[in-house]
Amino acid sequence: MIIFIKIERELNKKNKAIIYSFFRNFTDIFMKNSIMYKTKNRIFKIIFILLSLLAFTGIYAQSNSDDELAAQYYQNKEFDKAVVLYEKMYSVNPLSVYSTYLNCLIELKDYGRAEKVIRKQMKLNPQSLAYNVDLGYVFSFTREKDKAKKEYEKAIKNISQDKDIIIDLANAFLNRKEIDYAIETYLKGKAAMSGTYGFNYELSEIYERKGDFEKMYNEYLGLLESNYGNQTVLQNALQTTFDNDPENKKQDILKNILLQKIQKNPDVLSYSELLIWLVIQQKDFDQAYIQNKAIDRRMGEDGSRLYNLARICISNNSYDVAAKCYQYVIDKGPRNAYYYNSKMELISSLYQKISSQVSYTQDELNDLNNKYIATINELGKTANAVEMIKEYAHYQAFYMKNIDIADSILNDILDMPGVPLKTQCEAKLELGDILLIKGEVWEATLLYSQVEKSLKEDPIGHMAKFKNAKLSYYIGEFGWAQQQLDVLKAATSKLIANDAMELSMFISDNTDPDSSTTALALYSKADFLSFQNRDDEALVVLDSIAPLYKDLLYSLYDDVLMKKAKIYIGRKQFEIADSMLATIVKDRGEDILADDALYMRAELYKNQFNNKQKAMEFYQEIITKYPGSLYVVEARREFRRLRGDIVN
Repeated sequence: MIIFIKIERELNKKNKAIIYSFFRNFTDIFMKNSIMYKTKNRIFKIIFILLSLLAFTGIYAQSNSDDELAAQYYQNKEFDKAVVLYEKMYSVNPLSVYSTYLNCLIELKDYGRAEKVIRKQMKLNPQSLAYNVDLGYVFSFTREKDKAKKEYEKAIKNISQDKDIIIDLANAFLNRKEIDYAIETYLKGKAAMSGTYGFNYELSEIYERKGDFEKMYNEYLGLLESNYGNQTVLQNALQTTFDNDPENKKQDILKNILLQKIQKNPDVLSYSELLIWLVIQQKDFDQAYIQNKAIDRRMGEDGSRLYNLARICISNNSYDVAAKCYQYVIDKGPRNAYYYNSKMELISSLYQKISSQVSYTQDELNDLNNKYIATINELGKTANAVEMIKEYAHYQAFYMKNIDIADSILNDILDMPGVPLKTQCEAKLELGDILLIKGEVWEATLLYSQVEKSLKEDPIGHMAKFKNAKLSYYIGEFGWAQQQLDVLKAATSKLIANDAMELSMFISDNTDPDSSTTALALYSKADFLSFQNRDDEALVVLDSIAPLYKDLLYSLYDDVLMKKAKIYIGRKQFEIADSMLATIVKDRGEDILADDALYMRAELYKNQFNNKQKAMEFYQEIITKYPGSLYVVEARREFRRLRGDIVN
């Protein structure tokens, strides 16, 4: 026991010489005993190994402690203290702390010793050119600019066909903020590599740092030219360069470069495909149409590019371009694989265009109606065309106001053989809406319930439940409506869940503290009348709510104005609608409908009043006053378009 206590004490001193001295004394103790003496050699070896390991551990711990302390000094900018420790560590392992040790010397302006350290490293690693950069950097502090330049140029001159050394040298220049020399390094390296590697990614990053975006994009495009990278990888890389560029200047630069390259190299398909990708990012669908059509004709393709672009256009509400794409495919003739789908989806795009407008003429409605009839007659009333036929029923009911025709069309769908269950359920939901327009509430709720039961866990079933809840809201059964809406808040369909939450909150917010729903009942009645296309009656009911206002902060105030504004827009009484929207912005500028009202005003002034300047003011107000609005992106785009910019 005494022996081990002595070992512990000696080890705690962390002194190698004392440990070895103790070790010699320890062996002498064992030699005095003959039995121990016989096993002396074995014990000697074991203890020697143990003590050596312990001694090494102590030395390593000391080294690690020095490293941590030096790093702390360095971080605190106590370079005079840090340099002592780094010098000690450098003497043991020159490579491990070279950079930090050198930086300490530079910070302390000990340029003479810094030069000696660098030259020592040069001898240790003569292949590395980065040390010339360090030496030149030191010379730059000693007013020896010519010597600094000489070292930089010497390093670049000695570039060989070694990718790693070239990158190391360029990084050394970048670390010393010598960006132009880093560029020169990569350009010289590109020549040295003789086409085996072009340093395009590395150069593009430096040009981006420098703000030279034209050269940056030319380097990226060099990847396509030399087959160093595939187009998908390149697109992902380009996408990151578009960040923090609200005016889209970078995208415009890339677009111009691509257009120039396409003009010079019309047969290089990759340029055109990259331009199509870019203009779709910019939502410049007209340009995408032009480029896709050119490729389709040049390559003798089947129109699939235009067909896919049409679908992208529809998802971005660019219905006119979608129509041109579909028509291009249709013009290829019935034998084309995309002909029939294009015929049906063209009609759908024309319908979506009308449904997205705040106003449309009767002539436009009649024209689309004739196109529906012609297309249905051509394709036939079959299960393949059922989606278009179902949409036509909705169009007849809500736009042409032909309720009975819509009813008949939907019943034909339900009797049609080969129609999938989901499509049948969708037709039932549509039929339920038409019955609701007729005022046949009981029959409508039966259809909604049938669909909910048939597809209980499907989004269509959730929609049926939502329609039943809204029906309850329409007829003033708010408690029952909220019970169903609360269940739907957890629906798998985010859209339905959000709609359910919004309606539930609307009911709660407009129920008085004493549980009175007098004003809410009137509003829901007006809402129902508007759904039934009985706008005159709806306006009378909405006006009857006004006497119930306690003050202008009454929660239904802006909702009533918005509902009336939408009715007047549908009736093409735009001046009255605008006054309603203006009141919302003025009196309830902080409420949830304020940005909606402002955007609607901008659209009215742009499309109906032909007052572009006023529309620009409203778009600008959305951008500045409501930065979190869903309309900000579209408002910024429309503002730029009206200002005359080349718009994405």
